[in-house]
Amino acid sequence: MSSSSNTLHIADLGCSVGPNTFIAMQHVVQVLKEKYQNNNILEFQVFFNDHVTNDFNALFRSLPIDRSYYALGVPGTFHGRLFPSRSIHFAHCSSAIHWLSKCPEELLDEKSPAWNKGSIHYVDTSNVEVLNAYVAQFEKDMEILLNARAEEIVEGGMIVILSPQSSECLVKFFGSSLMDLLNVLFYVFF
Repeated sequence: MSSSSNTLHIADLGCSVGPNTFIAMQHVVQVLKEKYQNNNILEFQVFFNDHVTNDFNALFRSLPIDRSYYALGVPGTFHGRLFPSRSIHFAHCSSAIHWLSKCPEELLDEKSPAWNKGSIHYVDTSNVEVLNAYVAQFEKDMEILLNARAEEIVEGGMIVILSPQSSECLVKFFGSSLMDLLNVLFYVFF
């Protein structure tokens, strides 16, 4: 990671208001301090992002007094651009990517084979069309999220996405995602 100033920019995407975001960001800052202890990177700016309905006042009232970073709030969905091009050095998203940008439209249409009979989830459904609608929306959202971060993260920067999953879902999701990434890299570089 390189920086044209002595400040590294860190984004916590989908931060919510609890203490977990502060613990995670302090760990990230500490690791980066250790990695760059011989460089002139002396300051850290952490952007806490969540939906506009998040209680940012509660979040900032809870900020640790002894934090070693400057804190800023960035309201808005992470399913799109949030930051200027090439401005973020490290992006972090923990337990938030399961939130979809919207309900798949076919789930709300009573005439659709994917109509979900008023349910807001797909747990225990035997209707493959319902599952497919959620998967299709998730794939669209992930593509938008990753493309936005690709614009925002500096060359050599990093994104870490954490999401608790069952082992079966995890293997399928990341296997598919890694194949997509390899195909993109192959297309771009070869």
